[in-house]
Amino acid sequence: MSGSRGGGSWGRRPKPRTDLFVGAVPAKTRYMTKIDDFELAEFVQRVLGEDLGTGGDVTSNATIDADASFTAEMNARQQMVLAGLEVAAAFFRTLDAGVAIELCVEDGARIETGTTLMRLTGNARAMLAAERSALNTLQHLSGIATLTRRYVDAIAGTGAVLIDTRKTLPGLRVLDKYAARMGGAQNHRMRLDDGMLIKDNHVAVCGGVAEAVRRGKAANTGLQVQVEVDSIGQIEPALAAGADRLLLDNMDTAKLREAVKLVAGRVPLEASGGVTLETIRFLAETGVNFISVGRITQSAPAVDIGLDYSLAPAN
Repeated sequence: MSGSRGGGSWGRRPKPRTDLFVGAVPAKTRYMTKIDDFELAEFVQRVLGEDLGTGGDVTSNATIDADASFTAEMNARQQMVLAGLEVAAAFFRTLDAGVAIELCVEDGARIETGTTLMRLTGNARAMLAAERSALNTLQHLSGIATLTRRYVDAIAGTGAVLIDTRKTLPGLRVLDKYAARMGGAQNHRMRLDDGMLIKDNHVAVCGGVAEAVRRGKAANTGLQVQVEVDSIGQIEPALAAGADRLLLDNMDTAKLREAVKLVAGRVPLEASGGVTLETIRFLAETGVNFISVGRITQSAPAVDIGLDYSLAPAN
């Protein structure tokens, strides 16, 4: 993830553009950072627009002098794995182009309670207007990274790899999967067009797993064909039809071990379905190559991060 850190700019700053947060969000922003195919500027504009509406932060505009400055520290209030710090910084930069920002840690780091994540000095109105959008995003993404790391730690040393799913918040897939990656997971299928995964409904329509795989291979997409199997009896027909990878759906450890022995390394095996922190180690020890967990992006709780303010000293 790229982007200006602004850590060495703590002296005189350009006069902030107070018009940016009195009314609507600006059509464009100077800060355009990409995470894979993610356009940060568009995301920041959309989120700020949702929070500020057309009138801006009416409370801050009424109670805070237009030229008042704040200093602030963003602090971790619990242990966590960090994800999205530069995304959070972009909200403050969008509303105050002259804000001085020091990013104190990096995404993917394990953070202890009380750690300072970011220091800021800038226009007080702008900082207050951007605060909730920045914290909401950072708390959500760091929550995903934190839960993901717990799953990764649970299977350490087994050889199995944790992968994510498409069970992400609508509109936040790229960010959610970035956060999972910061937690140590491997990304799998960003979209429906970058991987072929034949599931039970496809199999049902085709009349069987072998026919479904044959159709998948005949499509000549250039993609690997992965197929979901929920019984040992489906494995050999799937392999004979040319499956490149098998998803072993909701199998207990005994069946997983049987599947691993039967396949004998011919194709990669993924275990999936109802995986929890209490069960994932047992699944990993069966010898499967991958374990997919939807809840790391679907159900991760937000972490606790605070922003503490003080008036900036006069220049």
